[in-house]
Amino acid sequence: MSALRKGGRPRRRRANRTPVARRPAIRFGGIGDEAAPDLAGQIDALEQLGWNELELRTVDGVWVAELTHPQVKAVATTLKRHGIRVSGLASRVGNWASDITGDLRADDIELGRLSSRAELLGTNRIRIMSYPNGTGLPEAEWRRLAVERMRYFAIGAQRGNQVALHENCAGWGGSSIENTLDLMASVDNSGLRLLHDTGNGIAYGYDGFELLRRSFAHVDHVHIKDAVGGGEHTRYVLPGEGAARLAESLRLLTARGWRGSWSLEPHLATRPHEGLAADGRTESGFVAAGRALTALVEREVLPHSPGWRLVPGGLAWEAPVPRQPDRAAEVTSGAH
Repeated sequence: MSALRKGGRPRRRRANRTPVARRPAIRFGGIGDEAAPDLAGQIDALEQLGWNELELRTVDGVWVAELTHPQVKAVATTLKRHGIRVSGLASRVGNWASDITGDLRADDIELGRLSSRAELLGTNRIRIMSYPNGTGLPEAEWRRLAVERMRYFAIGAQRGNQVALHENCAGWGGSSIENTLDLMASVDNSGLRLLHDTGNGIAYGYDGFELLRRSFAHVDHVHIKDAVGGGEHTRYVLPGEGAARLAESLRLLTARGWRGSWSLEPHLATRPHEGLAADGRTESGFVAAGRALTALVEREVLPHSPGWRLVPGGLAWEAPVPRQPDRAAEVTSGAH
């Protein structure tokens, strides 16, 4: 036998080609009100960066849970017209303004409102935290109540085909690496996943990179932030200029094949826990932070991340197409 087609023409061997990536596997986006208070300003900041993912916390100073359904529908229509996807919604549940002894019913109501708004906006992710201990409960009681509430929210999210994203910020679960791991092991429900903020470890006194390394399997969403100092002396800086080991964290994510959103939250002008918000009249620093992130990725992440490359809106993974057996070659090699 021979490796010829009918008519005597030789068979063509299949090429081992690398496909052109059409969509980013890791998508760049940001928390809108970090850029501007109004939706138009938030969209403009994304478009300047060439990104199309928006995480919604407030619009015109109003938390998403407080927007009416017609207002949310109008937001959804506007975002769709601009080709922007909503990566998640921020709640006030368990955040810096709450307390572990607060009224659970109020949080239940907020999550119910956000659940219906999430459907209108095409997302299934809602950010929560695990409650500061402002009333000074013993550590064991603080832990018990925090785990109990997170388990309750996880069950509710799972039943609604949604995901509660616990951020390593204010609250019991975000106060240390050990508490985060304990929380996820204790709740053990797919309705609760982690939102890893790369810079929060600086403010709370732990190594954010080490937290990411040890909790990687639970991470579903990432906030991009960099900072220096610590505690009350924390100061937020452009990505790559701080002590948060940001480049190392991003390299870890690419090395392990993580997929999802890197949502920029630079805190340069907007810091809700300090009562500060971008006012739309002065530069928020969001676009500058986005450009710094892209530069950091090009300079310190991609050279160590084979198979990844920058594409519009994020990073694409270009794994080679598995080589297919060349039947003609097999026939030829066996014809002796």
